Amino acid sequence: MATETKHDQIMKYIRSLETGSRISVRQTAKSLNVSEGTAYRAIKDAEVQGFVSTVERVGTIRIEKKQRQNIEKLTFDSVVKIVDGQVLGGKNGLSKTLNHFVIGAMEIDAMKRYIGPNDLMIAGNRGIVHRYALNEGAAVLITGGFETGDEIRALADKLQLPVISTSYDTFTVAAKINRAIYDQLIKKEIVHVSDILIPLSRTHFLLGEDSPARWIELNRTTSHSRFPVVDKKMKVTGIVAMQDVMAHPEAEFISEVMTPDPLTVSPTTSVAAAAHRMIWEGIECLPVVDVQTHLLGIITRRDVLKALQMIQQQPQMGETIEDLVSASLEDLSEDENDAFRFSVTPQMTDYLGFLSYGIMTSMIIAAGRRVLSHLKKGDLVADNLSFYFFKPVQIEQTVTVLPKVLEKTRRNAKLDIELYVDGQLCGKALLTVQFIDRF
Repeated sequence: MATETKHDQIMKYIRSLETGSRISVRQTAKSLNVSEGTAYRAIKDAEVQGFVSTVERVGTIRIEKKQRQNIEKLTFDSVVKIVDGQVLGGKNGLSKTLNHFVIGAMEIDAMKRYIGPNDLMIAGNRGIVHRYALNEGAAVLITGGFETGDEIRALADKLQLPVISTSYDTFTVAAKINRAIYDQLIKKEIVHVSDILIPLSRTHFLLGEDSPARWIELNRTTSHSRFPVVDKKMKVTGIVAMQDVMAHPEAEFISEVMTPDPLTVSPTTSVAAAAHRMIWEGIECLPVVDVQTHLLGIITRRDVLKALQMIQQQPQMGETIEDLVSASLEDLSEDENDAFRFSVTPQMTDYLGFLSYGIMTSMIIAAGRRVLSHLKKGDLVADNLSFYFFKPVQIEQTVTVLPKVLEKTRRNAKLDIELYVDGQLCGKALLTVQFIDRF
């Protein structure tokens, strides 16, 4: 029987930690009686494997291992739409999912190590490559507007593997497919209400004709104080809370004391949007409904907060424009003086060559988020942004962002933000935000 190494012991120890736990080289070495060098190497290995992440200003923490998403939901039919393609054969295979794509700019012998079932071979006018790919179980995408012979079409129909033709060149096709894959990764990282809702089977609710005594019974059983109210068809008609029942002791039915037409969310609502709504309205739970307003379950502020914390701890696989913009914001802060800087790249400009208003908005919010993250743990949402002075900023100019916190409470904050180019004021804005780790 193989002896467990110190490295294995450390890896097992890291996996046993709760998500969000901080991991220190010194503490790990002390706890397991190993050298700090051994602990350091194991922690780095855990980071490579996806069990550990290093977060700026937080440290090294244990995270849920995030499996690298495949592109299983990208079908060959999706590829046809992405490249504006024409299906030459194998239409019955359009619903199959794409594994990965291979560019056929090599000899047949070299392709053998790359091509496999449900792959997509991207090639030009090379019939021998088309035939080989189909026989290996892969679909074919022909670039440059070329077509293929009847033999290849018949083989595609027989194997139910699409052969697609597009007028785009190989580079453009690869870029378009990569962009579609990347967009899917970003979408998959967004946590929706459906991911955290308490299903109907575990949701406590009241009927409109129930008596307030039924609310008291549920309150004692569950310790909850707020319940959705439904009709006999399970459509949400209201919500009832403790203050509603206590304020009307003489009421006979829940329908007399409930708040009608309550706020609801759908399963496809993002958790961040739901959190913002709960903060704004000051409520602790929201009914989740379908398009006909039938009750599907509820979400609570505790579940929303937990989900948002998990999102912050997970490594992000797909970068959005917001991420790319934020990454270019350089932190120049010293002591109590917050300052940031970025250079205007061609991608940040509008058609006139000036800094885009949208990019400027993103930069201001990113700067505000960084300033407030120093003062308060947790995330925030921008509530209002008002520009009251703004001058055009040219390409390649360097912008300095100076945010100043005017007011901060448990729930929100206001910041005054000034923008400078070459020492000259070029913008002033007022940013109001709400924190999403307090309800």
